[in-house]
Amino acid sequence: MQRVVIDEPYEFVPPVKAEWWPTLIQYYLTRHLRKAYGIHEVEVRDAEKLRASVEAGHGIIISPNHCRMSDPLTMGMLSREIDRHLYSMASWHLFKQSWLAQFVMRRMGGFSVYREGVDRQAIDQAVEVLIEGRRPLVIFPEGAISRHNDRLMPLIGGVSFIARTAAKRREKAGVDGGVVIHPIGIRYFFQGNLEESVKPVLDEIESHFSWFSQTEKPLVERIRQIGQALLSLKEIEYFGWARTGDFYERVDKLIHDMLEKLEQRWGIKHGEEDSSEESIVARVKALRSTILPGLIENNLNEEERQDRWRQLAACYYVQQMSHYPRNYVRMSEKNIQEHILETVERFEEDFTDKVRIHGPLKVVLQVGDPIEVASRRDRSAEGDPVMDNLRGQLQSMVSKLSEEAVRV
Repeated sequence: MQRVVIDEPYEFVPPVKAEWWPTLIQYYLTRHLRKAYGIHEVEVRDAEKLRASVEAGHGIIISPNHCRMSDPLTMGMLSREIDRHLYSMASWHLFKQSWLAQFVMRRMGGFSVYREGVDRQAIDQAVEVLIEGRRPLVIFPEGAISRHNDRLMPLIGGVSFIARTAAKRREKAGVDGGVVIHPIGIRYFFQGNLEESVKPVLDEIESHFSWFSQTEKPLVERIRQIGQALLSLKEIEYFGWARTGDFYERVDKLIHDMLEKLEQRWGIKHGEEDSSEESIVARVKALRSTILPGLIENNLNEEERQDRWRQLAACYYVQQMSHYPRNYVRMSEKNIQEHILETVERFEEDFTDKVRIHGPLKVVLQVGDPIEVASRRDRSAEGDPVMDNLRGQLQSMVSKLSEEAVRV
């Protein structure tokens, strides 16, 4: 399990506002992207749309899709393109990975947000950034890394809430310019030899199963078999045996049964039956918010602590499984090569908690049209027009970019 849950009392981490720090760090950015993530090229398209909003004095939220760990750093290349440093809202757990990570993130304009509850300090910081309007603010509206490039996860409504709150305060203070949201479509293109890159990963996972290497089979067939094996392992871990039947029905049943078991254990009711990805994320958040306080308070014996960590691990893997897109890799037709790469990377991460570098990668950052945010929401509209517009633009941009991808 990745270290996404921290058993410590939350403390807000503010950004460092000095202008020279991000300038200095950006000097090393291209080299770091290449070394740490295999990114050899970054292309920014339609940056003039974002420059126009900067020149107009608007409070700006930059809202990209979030498919890889490297996404926040690629925003540094966008910053270069518009000649304006950025602030960014990032999950608190990222600041707790190492002192160096916190040091760099703060000086690049990052500040923390607590995912296990309402973080008023983070909201106030975000609104203050938009009122000042000196730098755009990066908020990833999916709220977590999807690890699949061409399909979005559900978007969190906090983006429009922060934007409207800032618009209202700018209006009240008589500040020139409004608040706009710029969608940014991020698309990674793999430019190496796909089979040579993923074969060592598949060989290693198969060896952990005590399988003879399945090299005589096509990549997609090997991926299908590994997916079946990993699902069976989780079924055995949580319920004592491997189930049979349609693969995706088994995934749904595992998610439902595990969440229901944990919710009954903690007396949590989630309302009507809902198997949507959005509902699963909300249910996992409710469970984590209930399980975590005892660990933070440190008043449990070792057996109780280990039991709670097992439950948190189950929450983590249930949410991970809900994020796997259906039919992302298909047996009967040509596949986009990045879909195969991303699926293998997810297998490796879920099985080993590590992902090796696969490159070279090219990244395209597509700047979308500004979405003007009114100070008050139109209650007569069905849904949230701001979030609907944001989602529509993001999905349209990544879908269009995927048309440039190679099929294998």
